[in-house]
Amino acid sequence: MAAAAPPPPPSPAPSAISEDLLPTSHNLFSRIRLAKIADVPHIHKLIHQMAVFERLTHLFSATESSLSSTLFPPNPPQPFTSFTVFLLEVSRTPFVSIDQINPSFDPVYKTVMIDVPINDPEAELFKSGAGGGGNDIVVAGFVLFFPNYSTFLAKPGFYIEDIFVRECYRRKGFGKMLLSAVAAQAAKMGYGRVEWVVLDWNVNAIKFYEEMGAEVMKEWRVCRLTGEALQTFANVNI
Repeated sequence: MAAAAPPPPPSPAPSAISEDLLPTSHNLFSRIRLAKIADVPHIHKLIHQMAVFERLTHLFSATESSLSSTLFPPNPPQPFTSFTVFLLEVSRTPFVSIDQINPSFDPVYKTVMIDVPINDPEAELFKSGAGGGGNDIVVAGFVLFFPNYSTFLAKPGFYIEDIFVRECYRRKGFGKMLLSAVAAQAAKMGYGRVEWVVLDWNVNAIKFYEEMGAEVMKEWRVCRLTGEALQTFANVNI
């Protein structure tokens, strides 16, 4: 009878996994707050970047002065009763509470987990002076909206004129965060709806809006009188 084969040698103990191979994540802290007149230079730059993205720079004529005088006039109306701007700010360090301009709106804070730290080539250009955190707070986006009215609902609502997130901060949920802040304010005030328009070639935005529950109303068209056409029609002898 042949001798039994010797038992196999014991398996070596598994080596410790290098920490370099473990998945890592990084916190990016964000805040949405009401804009103020000192934010106009950032708002102006954001609008210009949006015009570039939308291929509409030939229509861009806003200046810091014109934005200041129309968005933040002397004795300005209360936020949410006229043109209102929410600013999105981000930081690698946590935010702390700040004194807000309007007691009816508390800043919105959210921590986002990202795999790789974001390289913002324009961080210095968009550095925020609002305080409430470290010295690395930057402006990452904005939304501008104002009241409108639905005769069918017999309720006011909000119309979003512009919503924009800078390129290096996209696809992180910040656009949804901005829209949610406007929707939450509308619901808080008992408003009936929030509306905005989207360019027909921006299929990614259209898909995003539909997934969040918005109805893209293809049967409606935007009508606009501006420039010479506005002046000409204003002088029509009715």
